[in-house]
Amino acid sequence: MQFIDIVSTVLGLLYLWLEYRANIWLWAVSVIMPAVHGYLYFEKGLYADFGMEFYYIAMAIYGFACWRWGNKGKSINDKGQRTKRKELPITHYTRRHMVASLCTWLVLWGFIYWILTTYTDSRVPILDSFTTSLSAVALWALAKKYVEQWLLWLVVDAVCCGLYIYKGIPFTAGLYGFYTVMAVLGYLKWKKMMTASE
Repeated sequence: MQFIDIVSTVLGLLYLWLEYRANIWLWAVSVIMPAVHGYLYFEKGLYADFGMEFYYIAMAIYGFACWRWGNKGKSINDKGQRTKRKELPITHYTRRHMVASLCTWLVLWGFIYWILTTYTDSRVPILDSFTTSLSAVALWALAKKYVEQWLLWLVVDAVCCGLYIYKGIPFTAGLYGFYTVMAVLGYLKWKKMMTASE
């Protein structure tokens, strides 16, 4: 189990490095990583996290498509010529999407909590459902390339770090502690990249 935990940590670091750089290949790692994480979470009784891995795989495909082909706008090159943008730019969350995301998160949190308390022997249903539901929203925000996705991950990562220490997954807990710090740095980096591209 410790070997799986280490592999999971290495994949998580690679994913974080690619996300920090806003590199589209983070989505390729997003297809492999859920299989490793899923096994680990199932074995440790984190059933909502396990179920979330299927969502991660679907979102990896969606995120890649959004980043690669999601920008239909045009930009101006150095010569003043209009050119087609290929990759989605980093932007801010819109108000409409903030309200929808908040509502989605609350409904998901309640629904996942109900599933965990009704159909599983989860010992941490509140925190497991909290991080899983907020992760679902944060991953969608990442697929849309909103800079604020880092703030959502900051909350998820901090809570997960404590949860994984409690559940006896030390390497993954350490990874999420590192993720917490990197969420702050990632937010600042993406804001800088967004300003530079404007």
